[in-house]
Amino acid sequence: MKEGESRKRKRRRRHNSNSKPQDQESYQSKSTAKTTAKKHKQDTVKNNEHHQTSAAASAKRPKPSSFLDKMRARLSGGHFRMLNEKLYTCTGKEALDYFNENPALFDMYHSGYQEQMSHWPELPVNIIVKWLKDHSPSLVIADFGCGDARLAKSVKNKVFSFDLVSNDPSVIACDMSNTPLNSSSVDVAVFCLSLMGINFPNYLQEAQRVLKPSGWLLIAEVKSRFDPNTGGADPNKFSKAVCDLGFAPVSKDFSNKMFIMFYFKKKEKQNSKSKEIEWPELKPCLYKRR
Repeated sequence: MKEGESRKRKRRRRHNSNSKPQDQESYQSKSTAKTTAKKHKQDTVKNNEHHQTSAAASAKRPKPSSFLDKMRARLSGGHFRMLNEKLYTCTGKEALDYFNENPALFDMYHSGYQEQMSHWPELPVNIIVKWLKDHSPSLVIADFGCGDARLAKSVKNKVFSFDLVSNDPSVIACDMSNTPLNSSSVDVAVFCLSLMGINFPNYLQEAQRVLKPSGWLLIAEVKSRFDPNTGGADPNKFSKAVCDLGFAPVSKDFSNKMFIMFYFKKKEKQNSKSKEIEWPELKPCLYKRR
């Protein structure tokens, strides 16, 4: 009986001694697998962080084409501001001669002008177009400083479009103080952001000459030019000067944030005695760098 128990104990010890290496190998194998998985996870996290950092750096770094476009836009904006200041500080005749010598500068100016207008919530030319559409299409219009002749392209009326340079067959290049129109030949004279130059009263005198009796004079101008608090002209003094030229005031609209509108009608009977008109100075409209 004792010998039998002794044999069982020996077999049990042998079994236990044989199983220990296997258990150790199994444990070591599991431990190695866990370490490998943990290292793989850490590497994955590091790789993701590296990719995210690289992507963020790439996003911050400007693309070559985008950078060049911005540089071109800055140069173009600088040329526009220079040309714009010149137009406000010379006569119409001087501006005409200047652009005749280099018509490409006129294109450069109008490209910059269109870019500036793209930031305005509402354009005065659209207000004028709406006004004309509410009146008879038989009215003949003179558009002084027409630019790209958008007004003529937007209405059914007969429109004479005038500017310093003509890039369109419908536009007549001239000094706006001396147009080829006959006296008392048009029903509406329009100045849409075009009272530029130190001799702007001469443009209005020309409008008075070509307008029929009871003809309309529509003026849209940058609001800051008529703000006495910031060095602009007194709008009442400007209106009085226009009336002294032979017009009657109809209405004015100051509701827009960017520009103001004046509406006048040419008087039926003109004063035969010419008198000195006191015109207020209109300060240049200098656009800010964007």
